[in-house]
Amino acid sequence: MKQVFMVALYNFRTWKKNPRIFLSFSIAFIFCFLLSDKIVAFAEKYDTSMQILEPFIWTFGDSNSILLSSMILIFLFADMPFVTNATPFFLMRTTRKKWLLGQAIYILLATSVYMVFVMSATAFISMRKAFVGNVWSNTAVALGYSKAGEALAVPASVKAMGMSTPYGCAAIVFLLMLCYSLILVFLMLLFNLKFGQIGGVLAAFGFSIYGFLLNPQTIIGIFNIPDYEAYKVNVWVGWVSPLNHATFYMHNFGLDMLPRLWQSYLICIVLVLVCFIAALWVVRGYNFKFTGTGGK
Repeated sequence: MKQVFMVALYNFRTWKKNPRIFLSFSIAFIFCFLLSDKIVAFAEKYDTSMQILEPFIWTFGDSNSILLSSMILIFLFADMPFVTNATPFFLMRTTRKKWLLGQAIYILLATSVYMVFVMSATAFISMRKAFVGNVWSNTAVALGYSKAGEALAVPASVKAMGMSTPYGCAAIVFLLMLCYSLILVFLMLLFNLKFGQIGGVLAAFGFSIYGFLLNPQTIIGIFNIPDYEAYKVNVWVGWVSPLNHATFYMHNFGLDMLPRLWQSYLICIVLVLVCFIAALWVVRGYNFKFTGTGGK
């Protein structure tokens, strides 16, 4: 395991020399600002305060926000499978499977760091109108129990306030986002090993487009489905779309047939493991190419 973690650690050491890392996190911060600033503006307009994690909950309780934030990871991990000038050394000292396990640990940790950054960025943007107590604010009540949330396109679901506290709800949203992002990145890793970097990027974009198209409202509008059949579409999409598994309000809280939270976690973990096991199989025949000391 020491060799495995050395592989993961080396990838983190390359961050300080990689401008793409700085650019990825900068784009993520701008993205968080654009999405959460409207909530801050609402609070300032009506002179109300917010719980510091509410902007994160309202912003990333929406499937489109989750989709866009995860796509930044495509740029962050564009150099998969992380073949560097140190790769020959690791391959001589360990096996291909251990090397790939190290890459998997790096992906898990780096994606978690990215998600923590996104949560922290939304909290930082809203801190001038926020408090840290673990209770829902008047802003949350206004967005959740009126049409103000719909007007701002903020998914301020009443379910969130009825079943959890802000910190508990933020933890759920964080885990759902993390699970979806890991599926995206491990799928990208698998296709990168099999078809090269272009194949990995195309697979990630294809996965994102699949999630975008499997939107209940989009399907209802395209096929002109009547209102009394809309619930069936909502349930079907909630089960077959990983993106909807990552969306907080698309879950069963005891009133419908949507997936429960633990079922979504389980499905995401299974999909990640399937991608990783397939990658372990593919890496056996992966053709490493090194040019001088550039390592690509």
